[in-house]
Amino acid sequence: MKDTVKIFIGNVDDRTTEEEVHDLFEKYGPVVGCAVMKQYAFVHMRGADRAKKAIEDLNGWELHGKRMVVELSKPRPQNTWKIFVGNVNAACDASELRVMFEAYGKVVECDVVKAGLLLTAVIQN
Repeated sequence: MKDTVKIFIGNVDDRTTEEEVHDLFEKYGPVVGCAVMKQYAFVHMRGADRAKKAIEDLNGWELHGKRMVVELSKPRPQNTWKIFVGNVNAACDASELRVMFEAYGKVVECDVVKAGLLLTAVIQN
């Protein structure tokens, strides 16, 4: 949507739920999407002014004993591809996967989002 702002939330505690994040941000305006991953989350809000106010107020907000980092989401670097790989062994960590994917290009970002479920790798050509 044209008037939708994507917000990045870092330093998210593993116990944090999408509902908690959604409810925190909805106080500032309509939330059209929310996703909580391992140690970070994204919120899509309608209205740039509302999103800016949410960022100002919630940056540093403590949730489950951790102070969240709340900022505008930055776009991925140009000439990159985001790859999702499912059914990743729970014993695998991001550093092992990074080495594996570096055979195909520079790995800009690599995260095991949920143990045993999903790998996100951003590869730059």
